[in-house]
Amino acid sequence: MDLRGANVLVTGATGGIGQALAKALADRGGRIVLTGRRADVLEPLAERLGGRAIVADLADRAAAESLLDEAGRVDVLVANAALPASGLLAEYSVAEIDRALDVNLRAPIVMAKLAAARMADRGRGQLVFISSLSGKTASGHASLYNATKFGMRGFALALREDLRPHGIGVSTVFPGFIRDAGMFAEAGVTLPKGVGTRSPRDVARATVRAIERNIAEVDVAPLGLRIGARIGGLAPVLSAAVQRRAGGHRVAEDLADGQRGKR
Repeated sequence: MDLRGANVLVTGATGGIGQALAKALADRGGRIVLTGRRADVLEPLAERLGGRAIVADLADRAAAESLLDEAGRVDVLVANAALPASGLLAEYSVAEIDRALDVNLRAPIVMAKLAAARMADRGRGQLVFISSLSGKTASGHASLYNATKFGMRGFALALREDLRPHGIGVSTVFPGFIRDAGMFAEAGVTLPKGVGTRSPRDVARATVRAIERNIAEVDVAPLGLRIGARIGGLAPVLSAAVQRRAGGHRVAEDLADGQRGKR
């Protein structure tokens, strides 16, 4: 997919990772439409990048459809908006569960359905889902978040095959711990010694590469975390034991505490 002149819709554009995505996509020549909940951040960013802002809250079930209508023609959809959804399931109300599922999984699925139908008429397009390594390996204190991210991975892989005959690409980006901005950075968690991070710009560069090359999956994490995610997929019980010994539960508990107010 050539980004030059392409109409690109980015959800969750008010966060640090979303802003990095918007800038990178605009720098590659994309015509950017940005969406998020905070007009005070969204509108100045869109003006700076020569794009358009649409304020929307994807926890509202009607928002996905109205957003696609207002955005107009979309050649590239970057589904980046998400809620942390970390912590023990017992600590969540049913309303909070619904909100996490709606934002993290339902909204991307609905938007992909609507955007892909219009892309298929033109015989080209790209759908990109910004996921997490939590979509490849499970961890304690993150069952709800893991559920949304595992679900997104399965959906994207199957959808990629379904849309291939129509000339539409599907990519998923899996960040690990991202410093400086995003859910992990905002929670203020200290990682165990030797656990590395990546930057929002790294996520943005990986996303651009996935779009331009139609790459199915891209991990954005140091080698150790990428290997850990691979082990988590192949041997989940072993992975859980390794995480316990390495202090993973402490990190997960700290993440849940730091993100509690964003449910």
